[in-house]
Amino acid sequence: MDKHWDNFCTMSIVHFMAYPKTITGEGPIAESMAKIAADTFFGGIEITHIKDPAEREAARQVLVTSHIGVGYGAQPAVLMGKLNPNSLDEGERAAAVTVLKTRIDEAAWYGAKRMAFLSGKDPGEKDRGAALKALVTSTKELCAYGREKGVALTCETFDRDVDKKALIGPSPLAAEYAAAVRARFPEFGLMYDLSHQPLLSEHSEKALRELKDFLVHIHVGNCVTTPGAPGYGDMHPRFGWPGGANDTPEVIEFIRALFTIGYLGAGRTPRPWVGFEVKPLTSEETPELVIAGAQRVWQEAWSQA
Repeated sequence: MDKHWDNFCTMSIVHFMAYPKTITGEGPIAESMAKIAADTFFGGIEITHIKDPAEREAARQVLVTSHIGVGYGAQPAVLMGKLNPNSLDEGERAAAVTVLKTRIDEAAWYGAKRMAFLSGKDPGEKDRGAALKALVTSTKELCAYGREKGVALTCETFDRDVDKKALIGPSPLAAEYAAAVRARFPEFGLMYDLSHQPLLSEHSEKALRELKDFLVHIHVGNCVTTPGAPGYGDMHPRFGWPGGANDTPEVIEFIRALFTIGYLGAGRTPRPWVGFEVKPLTSEETPELVIAGAQRVWQEAWSQA
């Protein structure tokens, strides 16, 4: 491909995955954000909750000074807080919505135009239909609140059977869910992650075709599908990790599929986001080296896509 990716997409990275010690909202958050913001490879950075008010202000100053785009990820709030926006228990469902509204407030404060989250656990086939209705109810409530704050909602699809075991989920159900929400909130969208694709036993072009009308964000990363192997599940190891399911060939195929469905294409404004989600898994792996490896894989894949 002749043209540089900057003409087609904004490259971002999930900060709290690349620097996993910060995922709890503590640690050298602003300092590590600054390392990413200083790298002009990235036009965007994806952040999450920061506990300390002074650190929050420092993080916002990094964003302002570097002129980097910002997205907000509430996935840690759902996973670590065991939130379930598709719970059939009304109290539990409402509690999840309440917490996620506070995250929308934070996203707006940082200047993020979108906040990503994920569904709760898949309850199994018997209650899946009722859970989907509950999730649509929760999502519409969040979209209405987000609209007031200038923040659109994005649901990331996850595996159903391996690790996170989320309701959303396989691409056909994700498309059904997104269509139901978009009937009232057309700004709502889905995020699809190459890291989760093997865990869903899906393939790039087929899955992306099913989701093409709803995609607003893409993640690129790796996973391990062999039970018991190091990094098994949704751990987002670096590219080149032993036993990993994705590397340069899979990224090439993924990029080609993104062009085929029109997610990537000439003249799209604003440029769609494509973000790395990779993390160091051993003490020998540093965030900076893992990030550099992802950049090299992307550059090589783009040159062959």
